[in-house]
Amino acid sequence: MPGAGGTQRMPRLIGNAAALDLIISGKTLAAAKARACGLVDALAPVEDFGSAALDYVRHLLETGAKPRRTRDMPVAADDGLFEAALAKLPDVPACFAQRRAALAVQAATLPFAAGRAREAALFDECARSPTAAALIHLFFAEREATKVAGLGPAMPPGPVQRCAVIGAGTMGLGIALAMADAGLDVRILDNAPESRTRALAQVEAHYLRLAGKGRFDEAEARRRCARIQPGDYAQLAEADLVVEAVFEDLALKKKVFAELDAQCRPDAILASNTSTLDVDAIAAATRSPQRVLGLHFFSPANVMRLLEIVRGRETSGPALATALALARRLRKVGVVCGVCDGFIGNRMLEGYLREAGGLLLEGASPAQVDAAITGFGFAMGPFAMSDLAGIDVGYRVHQQRGIDPVDAQYYAVGGRLYEMGRYGQKTGAGFYRYEPGNRTPLPDPEVDAVIAAETARFGVARRAIDAQEIVERCVLPLINEAARILDEGIAARAGDIDLVWIHGYGFPAWRGGPMHYANTRGTARVLDRFRQYNRDGRLGTPAPLLERLAADNQPFA
Repeated sequence: MPGAGGTQRMPRLIGNAAALDLIISGKTLAAAKARACGLVDALAPVEDFGSAALDYVRHLLETGAKPRRTRDMPVAADDGLFEAALAKLPDVPACFAQRRAALAVQAATLPFAAGRAREAALFDECARSPTAAALIHLFFAEREATKVAGLGPAMPPGPVQRCAVIGAGTMGLGIALAMADAGLDVRILDNAPESRTRALAQVEAHYLRLAGKGRFDEAEARRRCARIQPGDYAQLAEADLVVEAVFEDLALKKKVFAELDAQCRPDAILASNTSTLDVDAIAAATRSPQRVLGLHFFSPANVMRLLEIVRGRETSGPALATALALARRLRKVGVVCGVCDGFIGNRMLEGYLREAGGLLLEGASPAQVDAAITGFGFAMGPFAMSDLAGIDVGYRVHQQRGIDPVDAQYYAVGGRLYEMGRYGQKTGAGFYRYEPGNRTPLPDPEVDAVIAAETARFGVARRAIDAQEIVERCVLPLINEAARILDEGIAARAGDIDLVWIHGYGFPAWRGGPMHYANTRGTARVLDRFRQYNRDGRLGTPAPLLERLAADNQPFA
């Protein structure tokens, strides 16, 4: 929440309702709107700022303007406004600061000194809260993530201005938009001309829609559109960096990289957007694996802040430095990781989704599981997320990987939905059903019937399952797998893992990420609860690092 009198002065300048809205939401205002509401006295063009400022000072002198003490301005009491605002903010950790900010704004009706004292006390509550500790942890984790072993000032990044994206699907389009937003020139390639034509039409519609909402003017929209052009392999010699975003098929990706290796400049960076596949195997399809790495964008790529940067066995320092610089230019949180199945995020996701699937057979509904997980603070539950991403996408990944017979029952419901053509939002039905033009997930009796049939097929006894069990059985495997990832050196720091799950998977930021959450609960307790749910060995063995830390209840560093 704002301090130093911010919650006391703003209501005096623009009124309770406007001040409360800005402070609670954290929204920003365009300069013209700030002037219109009374936060700003005058505006001047950048190109003539000095002269305009002097003219404004002369105007003040000539008109005999006097100092205006904001603290002396009156502010009307409006208890109904604040009661309504607090009613919309449940008394839970996620709303800890917002509730106190609302109370501070309400205190602006007191004499200024008393209001300042009330603000200071409320600010102190926020500063000492677990929520603040979690967010401070993430603040520093983002800065630590830029420090990568073997890189430093002596290894500057290479220049990146001309880029290419291979694949004009949803992910390729999102990557191209992210690059164009950062001022980069992009060629978009696809073997299917109709896909490329459709993508370019979507680019124009996207930017004109944003211009219509006032994000920027139409001239800027046209400039951004112009940065994305159709291309072919013969034009790749111009590219500084190429991102492959084709289907998640290793043979196809290796074929693409062999072609890129032949067509691109020797100093061009070649990146794969793979979410699970072996980057070293992809690099081996080229004659220069040192310039190959993974750039795992998250969908929608022009919105999501996370960028997993996968460092292959032979990825060079300059290539890695260039990728990190690109992440900063794209305004993304770049997290470097090593090569393994699923890297950091998707490797951890496997156990999370596995347990969610098991809970369906044991007695929980998709809506019950999702409600427990969103109640914990996730932006979305596992089944709503599967419907958004596409059940068919997850099914193909499992088929490529091969499903262990022991795991078969945990993926049984999703597999059956796939066979029924229920792929999620894209088909109007998945774990939920969807009305045309509406993304609200609605419970579906057909899914209940599938769950009942699969439960009977596997002979699972159903029972009542509470929200605490749902949360712990989904979250504890995340922590256990993260401990393995950290121990194996796939991730350099616990904070890197937290960033991946905060910015890529919707883990609640106010909990600080799975590793910080484990620290707040205590590693000894985490291990104990993991073992309680793992009596049949379903969750696998505890990670050695978790066991070592739990012995003395030490935190993940």
